[in-house]
Amino acid sequence: MSMNVFRNSRRQLTLYYSIVMAVFFIVLIAVMHFTMKWAVSSEQARELMDMAKSVAHGQAVLIQHPELRFEEGFDMKSGQDRLFFYVFDDEGRLVNFSRSSFFLEPFVLDIIKGWSEHEEELGDVAVFSQTIKERAVRVMMTAYPIVIDEEQIGMVYVGKEVSAVYKGLQKSTYALAGLAGLALVIATVVGWFMAGKAIVPLREAYEKQRQFAADASHELRTPLSVVMASAEILESDASITSPFLKQVIGDVHDEVKKMTKLVSDLLVVARSDNQALKLKIGKVDLAAAVDQTLRLMQPLADKKNICLLREGEEKLTARLDEQKVKQLMLILVDNAVKYTPEGGSVTVRLTEPAAGKVVFEVQDTGIGIAPEDQERIFDRFYRVDKARSREMGGNGLGLAIAQEIVNLHGGTIKVASTPGQGTTFTVTLKSAREK
Repeated sequence: MSMNVFRNSRRQLTLYYSIVMAVFFIVLIAVMHFTMKWAVSSEQARELMDMAKSVAHGQAVLIQHPELRFEEGFDMKSGQDRLFFYVFDDEGRLVNFSRSSFFLEPFVLDIIKGWSEHEEELGDVAVFSQTIKERAVRVMMTAYPIVIDEEQIGMVYVGKEVSAVYKGLQKSTYALAGLAGLALVIATVVGWFMAGKAIVPLREAYEKQRQFAADASHELRTPLSVVMASAEILESDASITSPFLKQVIGDVHDEVKKMTKLVSDLLVVARSDNQALKLKIGKVDLAAAVDQTLRLMQPLADKKNICLLREGEEKLTARLDEQKVKQLMLILVDNAVKYTPEGGSVTVRLTEPAAGKVVFEVQDTGIGIAPEDQERIFDRFYRVDKARSREMGGNGLGLAIAQEIVNLHGGTIKVASTPGQGTTFTVTLKSAREK
């Protein structure tokens, strides 16, 4: 069990570390993507604006000085052969242009025609996208007025196809995502290794504590047995007539009995952690084991006026560990009797639903278990009602030992309970029945 606890803790630590690293990488990729997009877009926009101003200024010069000829060296494109522009006068006539590709031009003209529909203002830079012949196309455009003597006499529209730029940005993001995925795998491996290193001191401390519990439990058994025997002898000594002394001896006997049970349970738990618990498989008369358990619990049930009921198979044998199965039955029936109020009932049911499978149920009409506690009742030292458990001598180890016994047999134990109505424990054990 201890190995499972540390293994699960290591997995959880690695999982938490991986989640943190995954969130970090996602945020990092998002920030880098939008940063690169802003950097590229702003540079492209600056280039378009410079081109638009240059073309507008050049067109204004041509209008003011018609004697100048274009071929004499006045190049309005200023060497920006990757860009295109269209110049319109104030009546919407095209007066100058540097055409885009034939593939792209219809889309560009539609953009210019519907510029106002896009609510784009003069000087704005906008990116338009469209799928043309199954190809995603992106065009960045801006508009700039032609002004002479503070009068607008035309408009310049400058644009550039930026599909390749955005495609490159997308590929860069994918590359970053791939690198982040690889880094996450490496980080997970490193996290698993570091989690193992972090758990080493905890495991060593746990091993020392477990060894101490095992040693202490083993060493305490002998003196407790001596004290128990002495108390029993004193209880049967007829020469002791003082009521006070008899009460003291009785109290000592009861407390030693509780301590003996606690030490025995601690030893079982310690052996379970050390994987020293071994099954002694043999032929077990389960029906007789149930009857014996009920006989042992009958005096305690009579004190509380609790009715013990027996249902199911009257004869059922299987190959199991007899001692541990009887211990399992006693734990469950003892719990049921302890937590059932006076006048209630406890039903023990033994069935064989299928070959090689036996089911042992203990149903009571007790106080029940809240849903939030049902998941933890098999934890060591966990008690739903600590004050009530302490009053009844419970130490919180019974159900943990019961689960360990069930696990050793490869079975299952389940609990179904409704507060105020009762609880049912169902144990399923696998075994080859002997005819």
